Amino acid sequence: MTSVGYDPAAPSPELERRGIRLGDVLFQGIAVAASVAATVLLGMIVYQVVSDAWPAIQEFGLAFVWTEAWDPVKDSYGALTFVYGTVVTSLIALLLATPLSIAIALFLTEIAPRRVAAPIATMVELLAAIPSVVLGLWGILVLGPWVRDTLEPWLQSFLGWIPLFSGEPSQAGMLPAALVLTIMIIPITSAICRELFARTPRDLMDGAMALGSTRWEAIRGVMFAYAAPGIAAAVLLGLGRAFGEAIAVNQVIGGANSINISLFAPADSLGSRIAAQYQGATSQLQASSILYLGAILMVISLVTNVIAQAIVTRFERSRRAY
Repeated sequence: MTSVGYDPAAPSPELERRGIRLGDVLFQGIAVAASVAATVLLGMIVYQVVSDAWPAIQEFGLAFVWTEAWDPVKDSYGALTFVYGTVVTSLIALLLATPLSIAIALFLTEIAPRRVAAPIATMVELLAAIPSVVLGLWGILVLGPWVRDTLEPWLQSFLGWIPLFSGEPSQAGMLPAALVLTIMIIPITSAICRELFARTPRDLMDGAMALGSTRWEAIRGVMFAYAAPGIAAAVLLGLGRAFGEAIAVNQVIGGANSINISLFAPADSLGSRIAAQYQGATSQLQASSILYLGAILMVISLVTNVIAQAIVTRFERSRRAY
Protein backbone atom coordinates (compact mmCIF):
# COMPACT_ATOMS: atom_id res chain seq x y z
CA MET A 1 0.00 0.00 0.00
CA THR A 2 1.48 3.33 -1.07
CA SER A 3 1.39 6.45 1.04
CA VAL A 4 -0.57 9.52 -0.01
CA GLY A 5 1.28 11.79 -2.43
CA TYR A 6 3.88 9.17 -3.41
CA ASP A 7 4.77 9.08 -7.12
CA PRO A 8 6.23 5.71 -8.18
CA ALA A 9 7.70 7.30 -11.32
CA ALA A 10 9.62 9.92 -9.37
CA PRO A 11 13.38 9.37 -8.93
CA SER A 12 14.60 8.23 -5.54
CA PRO A 13 16.08 10.83 -3.18
CA GLU A 14 19.49 9.16 -3.63
CA LEU A 15 19.35 9.70 -7.44
CA GLU A 16 18.14 13.27 -6.95
CA ARG A 17 21.11 14.00 -4.70
CA ARG A 18 23.41 12.73 -7.46
CA GLY A 19 21.68 14.91 -10.05
CA ILE A 20 20.42 11.87 -12.02
CA ARG A 21 16.91 11.91 -13.47
CA LEU A 22 15.23 8.71 -14.59
CA GLY A 23 13.85 10.35 -17.76
CA ASP A 24 17.33 11.50 -18.80
CA VAL A 25 18.74 8.02 -18.24
CA LEU A 26 15.95 6.42 -20.30
CA PHE A 27 16.34 8.96 -23.10
CA GLN A 28 20.11 8.43 -23.22
CA GLY A 29 19.67 4.66 -23.26
CA ILE A 30 17.12 4.78 -26.10
CA ALA A 31 19.33 7.16 -28.13
CA VAL A 32 22.40 4.97 -27.68
CA ALA A 33 20.42 1.83 -28.54
CA ALA A 34 19.04 3.46 -31.71
CA SER A 35 22.53 4.55 -32.78
CA VAL A 36 24.00 1.12 -32.15
CA ALA A 37 21.08 -0.56 -33.97
CA ALA A 38 21.57 1.67 -37.02
CA THR A 39 25.30 0.93 -37.06
CA VAL A 40 24.72 -2.80 -36.69
CA LEU A 41 22.09 -2.76 -39.44
CA LEU A 42 24.46 -0.96 -41.80
CA GLY A 43 27.21 -3.42 -40.97
CA MET A 44 24.88 -6.38 -41.62
CA ILE A 45 23.86 -4.94 -45.01
CA VAL A 46 27.47 -4.40 -46.04
CA TYR A 47 28.45 -7.86 -44.84
CA GLN A 48 25.60 -9.56 -46.70
CA VAL A 49 26.27 -7.72 -49.97
CA VAL A 50 30.02 -8.37 -49.85
CA SER A 51 29.46 -12.00 -48.81
CA ASP A 52 27.08 -12.67 -51.69
CA ALA A 53 29.38 -10.82 -54.12
CA TRP A 54 32.50 -12.67 -52.94
CA PRO A 55 32.52 -15.35 -55.68
CA ALA A 56 32.56 -12.60 -58.34
CA ILE A 57 35.18 -10.65 -56.40
CA GLN A 58 37.40 -13.74 -56.32
CA GLU A 59 36.75 -14.51 -59.99
CA PHE A 60 37.26 -11.03 -61.49
CA GLY A 61 39.06 -9.00 -58.82
CA LEU A 62 39.29 -5.21 -59.15
CA ALA A 63 39.49 -5.57 -62.94
CA PHE A 64 35.71 -6.04 -62.77
CA VAL A 65 35.37 -2.26 -62.28
CA TRP A 66 37.04 -1.34 -65.60
CA THR A 67 35.87 -4.34 -67.64
CA GLU A 68 33.12 -3.59 -70.15
CA ALA A 69 31.89 -7.12 -70.94
CA TRP A 70 28.52 -8.41 -69.66
CA ASP A 71 27.83 -11.78 -71.27
CA PRO A 72 25.71 -14.29 -69.26
CA VAL A 73 26.26 -16.96 -71.96
CA LYS A 74 30.05 -16.92 -71.45
CA ASP A 75 29.83 -15.97 -67.74
CA SER A 76 31.97 -12.91 -68.46
CA TYR A 77 31.06 -9.80 -66.49
CA GLY A 78 32.29 -6.27 -65.86
CA ALA A 79 30.95 -3.04 -64.39
CA LEU A 80 32.47 -0.31 -66.58
CA THR A 81 29.36 0.18 -68.75
CA PHE A 82 27.12 0.63 -65.73
CA VAL A 83 29.54 2.82 -63.78
CA TYR A 84 29.82 5.07 -66.83
CA GLY A 85 26.03 5.32 -67.24
CA THR A 86 25.54 5.99 -63.53
CA VAL A 87 28.16 8.73 -63.32
CA VAL A 88 27.19 10.50 -66.57
CA THR A 89 23.43 10.57 -65.94
CA SER A 90 23.88 11.61 -62.30
CA LEU A 91 26.33 14.42 -63.09
CA ILE A 92 24.08 15.79 -65.85
CA ALA A 93 21.15 15.67 -63.44
CA LEU A 94 23.25 17.49 -60.85
CA LEU A 95 24.27 20.20 -63.34
CA LEU A 96 20.63 20.78 -64.27
CA ALA A 97 19.09 20.45 -60.80
CA THR A 98 21.52 22.62 -58.81
CA PRO A 99 20.78 26.03 -60.42
CA LEU A 100 17.07 25.19 -60.63
CA SER A 101 16.94 24.20 -56.95
CA ILE A 102 18.79 27.33 -55.82
CA ALA A 103 16.57 29.52 -58.02
CA ILE A 104 13.42 27.91 -56.60
CA ALA A 105 14.69 28.38 -53.04
CA LEU A 106 15.57 32.05 -53.68
CA PHE A 107 12.18 32.73 -55.28
CA LEU A 108 10.31 31.18 -52.36
CA THR A 109 12.34 32.94 -49.64
CA GLU A 110 13.18 36.34 -51.17
CA ILE A 111 10.75 37.15 -53.97
CA ALA A 112 7.39 35.39 -53.73
CA PRO A 113 4.71 36.70 -51.30
CA ARG A 114 4.02 34.33 -48.43
CA ARG A 115 0.57 33.39 -49.69
CA VAL A 116 2.15 32.37 -53.02
CA ALA A 117 5.31 30.80 -51.62
CA ALA A 118 3.54 28.31 -49.35
CA PRO A 119 1.52 26.47 -52.05
CA ILE A 120 4.44 26.49 -54.51
CA ALA A 121 6.77 25.04 -51.86
CA THR A 122 4.21 22.33 -51.14
CA MET A 123 3.88 21.43 -54.81
CA VAL A 124 7.66 21.25 -55.27
CA GLU A 125 8.03 19.01 -52.23
CA LEU A 126 5.18 16.80 -53.46
CA LEU A 127 7.38 15.83 -56.40
CA ALA A 128 9.34 13.73 -53.92
CA ALA A 129 6.17 11.80 -53.08
CA ILE A 130 5.68 10.55 -56.64
CA PRO A 131 6.63 6.84 -56.76
CA SER A 132 9.66 6.06 -58.91
CA VAL A 133 7.71 3.64 -61.10
CA VAL A 134 5.06 6.30 -61.84
CA LEU A 135 7.73 8.84 -62.75
CA GLY A 136 9.36 6.22 -64.96
CA LEU A 137 6.05 5.55 -66.73
CA TRP A 138 5.65 9.29 -67.28
CA GLY A 139 9.16 9.25 -68.75
CA ILE A 140 8.16 6.49 -71.16
CA LEU A 141 4.82 7.96 -72.23
CA VAL A 142 5.45 11.72 -72.16
CA LEU A 143 9.06 12.75 -71.59
CA GLY A 144 10.68 10.18 -73.88
CA PRO A 145 8.64 11.04 -77.01
CA TRP A 146 9.12 14.78 -76.36
CA VAL A 147 12.88 14.31 -76.01
CA ARG A 148 13.03 12.24 -79.22
CA ASP A 149 10.81 14.51 -81.34
CA THR A 150 11.66 17.97 -79.97
CA LEU A 151 14.58 18.33 -77.56
CA GLU A 152 17.19 16.09 -79.18
CA PRO A 153 16.58 17.37 -82.75
CA TRP A 154 16.87 20.92 -81.42
CA LEU A 155 20.12 20.14 -79.59
CA GLN A 156 21.43 18.35 -82.66
CA SER A 157 20.69 21.31 -84.93
CA PHE A 158 22.81 23.66 -82.78
CA LEU A 159 25.32 21.34 -81.10
CA GLY A 160 25.44 18.35 -83.40
CA TRP A 161 29.15 18.93 -84.08
CA ILE A 162 29.82 17.96 -80.43
CA PRO A 163 29.97 14.15 -79.96
CA LEU A 164 27.73 14.40 -76.89
CA PHE A 165 24.83 15.59 -79.07
CA SER A 166 25.43 13.48 -82.16
CA GLY A 167 23.64 10.36 -83.32
CA GLU A 168 20.05 9.38 -83.91
CA PRO A 169 17.43 10.90 -81.55
CA SER A 170 15.87 8.29 -79.27
CA GLN A 171 13.25 8.29 -76.55
CA ALA A 172 15.34 5.92 -74.40
CA GLY A 173 18.87 6.93 -73.48
CA MET A 174 21.10 8.82 -71.09
CA LEU A 175 19.48 12.21 -71.70
CA PRO A 176 15.92 11.09 -70.75
CA ALA A 177 17.35 9.27 -67.72
CA ALA A 178 19.24 12.41 -66.65
CA LEU A 179 16.09 14.53 -66.99
CA VAL A 180 14.09 12.08 -64.86
CA LEU A 181 16.84 12.15 -62.22
CA THR A 182 16.78 15.95 -62.33
CA ILE A 183 13.09 15.95 -61.46
CA MET A 184 13.73 13.48 -58.65
CA ILE A 185 16.53 15.39 -56.90
CA ILE A 186 15.12 18.92 -57.22
CA PRO A 187 12.65 18.57 -54.29
CA ILE A 188 15.22 17.52 -51.68
CA THR A 189 17.90 19.98 -52.84
CA SER A 190 15.53 22.95 -53.10
CA ALA A 191 13.92 22.18 -49.73
CA ILE A 192 17.30 22.17 -47.96
CA CYS A 193 18.43 25.35 -49.75
CA ARG A 194 15.15 27.09 -48.89
CA GLU A 195 15.61 26.23 -45.22
CA LEU A 196 19.19 27.53 -45.31
CA PHE A 197 18.21 30.81 -46.96
CA ALA A 198 15.33 31.31 -44.53
CA ARG A 199 17.72 30.95 -41.58
CA THR A 200 20.17 33.58 -42.82
CA PRO A 201 20.19 36.34 -40.17
CA ARG A 202 18.12 39.24 -41.48
CA ASP A 203 20.33 41.79 -39.76
CA LEU A 204 23.25 40.68 -41.95
CA MET A 205 21.17 41.16 -45.10
CA ASP A 206 19.77 44.49 -43.90
CA GLY A 207 23.24 45.67 -42.92
CA ALA A 208 24.66 44.83 -46.36
CA MET A 209 21.85 46.73 -48.12
CA ALA A 210 22.22 49.64 -45.69
CA LEU A 211 25.85 49.92 -46.79
CA GLY A 212 24.76 50.33 -50.39
CA SER A 213 24.56 46.80 -51.70
CA THR A 214 21.77 45.89 -54.05
CA ARG A 215 19.49 43.03 -53.13
CA TRP A 216 21.30 40.66 -55.48
CA GLU A 217 24.70 41.75 -54.12
CA ALA A 218 23.47 41.09 -50.58
CA ILE A 219 22.17 37.67 -51.60
CA ARG A 220 25.41 36.81 -53.37
CA GLY A 221 27.79 38.22 -50.76
CA VAL A 222 25.92 37.44 -47.55
CA MET A 223 23.26 34.79 -48.03
CA PHE A 224 25.30 32.53 -50.30
CA ALA A 225 28.38 32.89 -48.08
CA TYR A 226 26.35 32.06 -44.97
CA ALA A 227 24.62 29.05 -46.53
CA ALA A 228 27.55 27.73 -48.62
CA PRO A 229 28.33 24.65 -46.46
CA GLY A 230 24.69 23.62 -46.39
CA ILE A 231 24.28 24.19 -50.13
CA ALA A 232 27.29 21.98 -50.84
CA ALA A 233 25.88 19.26 -48.60
CA ALA A 234 22.43 19.55 -50.23
CA VAL A 235 23.89 19.27 -53.71
CA LEU A 236 25.93 16.18 -52.83
CA LEU A 237 22.92 14.69 -51.04
CA GLY A 238 20.99 15.09 -54.28
CA LEU A 239 23.88 13.47 -56.15
CA GLY A 240 23.74 10.49 -53.80
CA ARG A 241 20.00 10.24 -54.49
CA ALA A 242 20.70 10.18 -58.22
CA PHE A 243 23.40 7.51 -57.88
CA GLY A 244 21.05 5.13 -56.10
CA GLU A 245 17.92 5.46 -58.26
CA ALA A 246 17.00 2.23 -60.04
CA ILE A 247 13.38 1.78 -61.16
CA ALA A 248 12.72 5.10 -62.91
CA VAL A 249 16.12 5.03 -64.62
CA ASN A 250 15.60 1.44 -65.71
CA GLN A 251 12.40 2.46 -67.52
CA VAL A 252 13.94 5.25 -69.60
CA ILE A 253 17.68 4.57 -70.04
CA GLY A 254 17.38 1.81 -72.63
CA GLY A 255 19.36 -1.02 -70.99
CA ALA A 256 22.21 -1.15 -73.54
CA ASN A 257 25.43 -3.00 -72.70
CA SER A 258 27.72 -0.53 -74.40
CA ILE A 259 29.44 2.79 -73.77
CA ASN A 260 28.44 5.62 -76.09
CA ILE A 261 29.66 9.19 -75.97
CA SER A 262 26.35 10.49 -77.35
CA LEU A 263 23.72 11.34 -74.75
CA PHE A 264 21.06 10.25 -77.24
CA ALA A 265 22.17 6.60 -77.19
CA PRO A 266 20.69 3.96 -74.86
CA ALA A 267 22.85 3.02 -71.88
CA ASP A 268 22.52 1.41 -68.46
CA SER A 269 23.36 2.18 -64.83
CA LEU A 270 24.32 0.23 -61.72
CA GLY A 271 20.94 0.50 -60.03
CA SER A 272 19.06 -0.19 -63.25
CA ARG A 273 21.04 -3.37 -63.99
CA ILE A 274 20.59 -4.66 -60.44
CA ALA A 275 16.82 -4.06 -60.56
CA ALA A 276 16.44 -5.57 -64.02
CA GLN A 277 18.46 -8.76 -63.78
CA TYR A 278 18.95 -9.97 -60.21
CA GLN A 279 15.72 -11.98 -60.02
CA GLY A 280 16.34 -13.51 -63.45
CA ALA A 281 20.01 -14.39 -62.97
CA THR A 282 20.77 -17.65 -64.79
CA SER A 283 23.90 -18.63 -62.85
CA GLN A 284 25.44 -18.20 -59.44
CA LEU A 285 28.29 -16.15 -60.93
CA GLN A 286 25.85 -13.78 -62.63
CA ALA A 287 23.94 -13.26 -59.37
CA SER A 288 27.22 -12.69 -57.55
CA SER A 289 28.34 -10.22 -60.23
CA ILE A 290 25.11 -8.27 -59.81
CA LEU A 291 25.78 -8.09 -56.07
CA TYR A 292 29.29 -6.89 -56.94
CA LEU A 293 27.59 -4.01 -58.78
CA GLY A 294 25.70 -3.28 -55.56
CA ALA A 295 28.95 -3.21 -53.61
CA ILE A 296 30.41 -0.74 -56.11
CA LEU A 297 27.31 1.43 -55.76
CA MET A 298 27.72 1.44 -51.98
CA VAL A 299 31.35 2.51 -52.32
CA ILE A 300 30.36 5.34 -54.68
CA SER A 301 27.71 6.52 -52.21
CA LEU A 302 30.20 6.32 -49.32
CA VAL A 303 32.80 8.34 -51.23
CA THR A 304 30.13 10.94 -52.10
CA ASN A 305 29.16 11.31 -48.44
CA VAL A 306 32.81 11.58 -47.35
CA ILE A 307 33.43 14.30 -49.94
CA ALA A 308 30.30 16.14 -48.79
CA GLN A 309 31.49 16.03 -45.18
CA ALA A 310 34.96 17.22 -46.19
CA ILE A 311 33.52 20.17 -48.14
CA VAL A 312 31.27 21.19 -45.24
CA THR A 313 34.18 20.93 -42.79
CA ARG A 314 36.40 23.06 -45.04
CA PHE A 315 33.71 25.74 -45.37
CA GLU A 316 33.23 25.80 -41.61
CA ARG A 317 36.95 26.19 -40.99
CA SER A 318 37.17 29.03 -43.50
CA ARG A 319 34.22 30.75 -41.85
CA ARG A 320 35.77 30.46 -38.37
CA ALA A 321 39.07 31.81 -39.72
CA TYR A 322 37.33 35.02 -40.74
